[in-house]
Order: sequence, then C-alpha cells, then structure tokens
Amino acid sequence: MAVSDRTRSFRLRFLWAALVALLIQMVGAPQSASAAGLTQVTGFGSNPGNLGMYAYLPDGLPSGAPLVVALHGCTQSATDYYGHSGWPKFADADDFAVVFPQTTAVNNISSCFNWFQPGDYTRGQGEALSVRQMVAYAIAHYGSDPRRVYVTGLSAGGAMTAVLLADYPDVFAGGAIDSGIPAGCATSLINATTCQYTAVNKTPAAWGNLVRNASGGWTGPWPRVAIWHGTGDTTVVPANATESRDQWTNVWGISNTPSSTSALPGNTTRAVYPDAGGRPAVETYTVSGMAHGLAVDPGSGAEQCGTTGAYYLDRICSSYYTARFWGLDGSL
Repeated sequence: MAVSDRTRSFRLRFLWAALVALLIQMVGAPQSASAAGLTQVTGFGSNPGNLGMYAYLPDGLPSGAPLVVALHGCTQSATDYYGHSGWPKFADADDFAVVFPQTTAVNNISSCFNWFQPGDYTRGQGEALSVRQMVAYAIAHYGSDPRRVYVTGLSAGGAMTAVLLADYPDVFAGGAIDSGIPAGCATSLINATTCQYTAVNKTPAAWGNLVRNASGGWTGPWPRVAIWHGTGDTTVVPANATESRDQWTNVWGISNTPSSTSALPGNTTRAVYPDAGGRPAVETYTVSGMAHGLAVDPGSGAEQCGTTGAYYLDRICSSYYTARFWGLDGSL
C-alpha cells in the first residue's frame, strides 16, 4: 500500500523529535572526558560499616598517583556525587583516582553517613574503618600514593570527612569539609540535630582536643583542611564553619585570624591560615547567600565543573579550588 504524504510527514516529524530528545539527553547527562566510568568494588575488607565502594580510575592512571575519597550527602548516592561534583573532570586532568563510598537506608533511614554514632565515628570501628579499608585497597590495587590521600564530602559526608581526618591523620594528607560539622560535635542523633541547626560553641582548644583524642596519639603532621559553607545554609548553620576553622587551626597550633582574604567567583571569599612556614594549612571558603549544598559551576572552562541538582548549587567549582589547595595539579 502506498504511503501517503501525510503519513510520511508524520514519520519524519516523529524521527526528528526522537533525534532531538536523544541529543538533549546526551548533552544534559553528566559526562566524563575519559572513557572510564564508575565501577563498584567488592571484597575490599571486612567492611564493618556495611558501606559500598565505588571507584573512578582515569584511563592510563599511573602508579603512584594521588587518591581522593569523596562522600555523598544524605538522600544521595555514590553515583550522584560522581555525576554532579566535578571530581572526575579533575581526576582526568591531573591523574588521580577517586573512591566514592556509599551508604544506604539500611545503615541510616536517610542514607546519611553516621558521623554522630560512636560505633561508626571511632577510629578502627564501623563506617570509619570501612573507609580506611577502601583506602588500603586503593593503595594495594591501584598503586595510589599513601602520602597523597585526601578526603572530601558534603553535609553528612562533610561531617564524616571531619571524623575521618580526626581518626586517621596518619592516612589523610588533606580534607575538605563542604557544608559540614566539626569532628566530635555529636555523640547521638539528638546531639546531631543541635550541631546542625544551632551549632555548638566550644573553645578552639576544646575542639582541637577532640581531634587529638580521636587520632590515636598522633602528633603530626596534620591534614591540610579546606572548609566550604554558604551563608544562607539553614540545614547546617554557617556557625559550624567557624567552629571547624577553630578546630583545625588549633590542631595546627596556628592563629584563627587569617593572614589574607581574597574574592573568588560566585560571591565567594577565601581566607588563608598558614602554618609556621607560610604554607596554607587551613582555608575557609564562604559563599555569600548560598543555601545548603555543594558549590558547582557547570561549563567547559578550566575552573568550571559539575552539574546542578538537588544540593548541587550553581556558584563556584569547589572541587577545582579544593584540588588546587591540595596541590593535585602539581603546584605543591
């Protein structure tokens, strides 16, 4: 039967619409410059915290490369953080591996890391030990440099980042706490809500002692710590960033008054707290007006990264500045 002009026109319009939809899907989906992808890893240790391990390894990753551990926030997953945070872009550019730990509703009803639960935040136990085992696996199987291991995370992942830096300063050379909470702030779920919504005020020495006590007797060198927070955050109030700054400057034995401040994109102010040799030991990044989330800056520019989504906010590429602070671009 002959195909009418009307039918042929309909089919052409349908095929064109399908092609456009496919192109939109391809452009809109988070993409990596590398052919590598996110891979689940099993058998990385005894895993007492019942966490999942996911790894991103750039193509041709050399032995002796740095390692970044990136922890998602509540209601998120390793795949979310991989797709939105921008870390794969810089892993490709600067040659380092990224491990994305993942928790689930089995561990916590909101899929939060249990940064406030003693069985999970104590060195050698629970979720903290599971992440430590992931690091050991990466060093053994990917050839990651044990002297250049870093950890970062958002919200509950940021709070767990602070915990890991306190528990394992012998493992992590640096960290970045994004919209997070100081180490040792809470010892129960009730305490945790107080830390989140009103913050806990302690002296710098009291905060520093919580880290020293958690570390298993470590005396240094201490991790270099970046602290990111939005001034419009009502989920984890910005006072937590001030307390985190006091905690880590005290651990380092340095002043909590910055040696310098500078303006960055996205209405962001960077403050620098150097060590005795003048090298930045702690930095704070205050994003004016930003709500609760991770700062990203979608685009193809060298200083841009990530994609927007729930708790991924279009301001500035925090991953870019964090990677430079740690020296992952070879600048340090």
